[in-house]
Amino acid sequence: MKKLSLILFFFLPLTLTAQTKADFNVVPMPRECVLQKGNPFSLAQVECIAYTGDEDMHRNADFLAEYLTPVLQKRLPVVKGKSKGKAISIAINQKMTAEEGYRITASQNSLCIEGATPKGVFYGIQTLRKALPAEYAENVVVPAVVINDSPRFAYRGMHLDVSRHFFDVSVVKEYIDRMALHNMNIFHFHLTDDQGWRVQIDRYPKLTEVGAYRNRTVIGRNTGLYNHDRYGGFFTKAQLKDIVEYARQRYITIIPEVDMPGHMEAALTAYPELGCTGGPYEVEANWGVFDDILCAGKERTFQFVEGVLDEIMEIFPSEYIHIGGDEAPRTRWKACELCQKRIQQLGLKSDERHSAEDRLQGYFMKRVEKYLNEHGHKAIGWDELLDCDVNESTTIMSWRGQEGGLAASERGHDVIMAPTSYCYFDYYQVPETEWTKPLLIGGYVPLDKVYSLEPAPDTLSAKAREHIIGVQANLWTEYIADKELLEYQILPRMGALAELQWVAPEKKNYEQYVIRQKRLLPFYQKYGWKYSKAAFRNK
Repeated sequence: MKKLSLILFFFLPLTLTAQTKADFNVVPMPRECVLQKGNPFSLAQVECIAYTGDEDMHRNADFLAEYLTPVLQKRLPVVKGKSKGKAISIAINQKMTAEEGYRITASQNSLCIEGATPKGVFYGIQTLRKALPAEYAENVVVPAVVINDSPRFAYRGMHLDVSRHFFDVSVVKEYIDRMALHNMNIFHFHLTDDQGWRVQIDRYPKLTEVGAYRNRTVIGRNTGLYNHDRYGGFFTKAQLKDIVEYARQRYITIIPEVDMPGHMEAALTAYPELGCTGGPYEVEANWGVFDDILCAGKERTFQFVEGVLDEIMEIFPSEYIHIGGDEAPRTRWKACELCQKRIQQLGLKSDERHSAEDRLQGYFMKRVEKYLNEHGHKAIGWDELLDCDVNESTTIMSWRGQEGGLAASERGHDVIMAPTSYCYFDYYQVPETEWTKPLLIGGYVPLDKVYSLEPAPDTLSAKAREHIIGVQANLWTEYIADKELLEYQILPRMGALAELQWVAPEKKNYEQYVIRQKRLLPFYQKYGWKYSKAAFRNK
């Protein structure tokens, strides 16, 4: 008993002083993290979160309190101004210049997160959040440190297609939550396509009454077999405005996409007079590219597009509106008297690279862009627009590889990189030999492939590199029908994407990234998010 008492005596002080240290090896990796001399800051002694500034800063403080609650097993009060007791402080620092940059300063007596804007402070809060345990731990301390950080790209995007398969408000908000955790700031919302129209438009009620629902859905990869259950859904304007505000509070801008002139069979089913043939049309049950597109020879088509965009702009205050422009076959236009008449009236000519119908799509897209510009917005379109002679002011989203985006940047277009071979998260995360279930579209984009992308290579001129404004990953949902598979397809690849978007290329290191990515997995588990473990098998 004397020996046991002696052992307990020697081990008791160690037990009392054991600490759980915050670890700032997070995803994405901060630009500069310098440990300082001195004792750490103890979270156990914190009495409140103190903030200065406006409503956005108050909300930031509330977010921080929310994130700390499971760690401390209590919710810290939020106070405005300086606190008399020990506090975590968040503040605007007008001497800082990077709009999305932040600084974390910790010492024994203080822990402060500063930024030039509330947005920057929010990203500092995310870094602190990820540096701490996901769940409760005793005696959590933050080492004495100074962190200075800011992102590489201003456009850090994730895309979600709700047309092929529909996901409700709660799923979309959780998608936004995952983006916030990964420091992303643009949500590309693909709302319309051949298989379903998902946004309420008061001027054209049949878009949702008819176009939001299909009477059958193909089974598998266009097998010719169908599930004949009616399928669909749409968002009301009130729901979309609620989503927009939810995202705004997390410093995420929603860019809506209304894809045109192709991928419009749902709209044509509702309003067949907008097509070249007049129909009949069907909300598409199959996956792919289809000949029926909006008729470019009819003025009522442009009246329809402008009417839709009027209400889209009312819902979404974003600077950019995505107008698609991809996969628009010219078959109907070639046979359409009105389209051919329009070509003649405009004097559109073919050359060795472009048909007259290609030029007609250029006219279509430029006319739509002009309408957006007149209403204070800018246009983004897929890289097929480079074949249509669109204006230099159109931002190009490069999906068919990097080549189109690189060429566009040299021609003066702003470019967002989203190449299939790196950034299509509907592709498999495991090799083809393991393609069993779930059934996906195909393709293989493992975690290391995502991480290896260089969006603005040194082969570009310095001026062209300035036009690469960001990176985005896309999630198309032909084969993704439920929330769990949606989560699995984007995680953990969203972490690799976050590093591409945030970290300077010379500081990237895949092996070190994987270690940091593993530290995010407890957060995924905490929220019940499914994720692939393929990248961690031998790590």
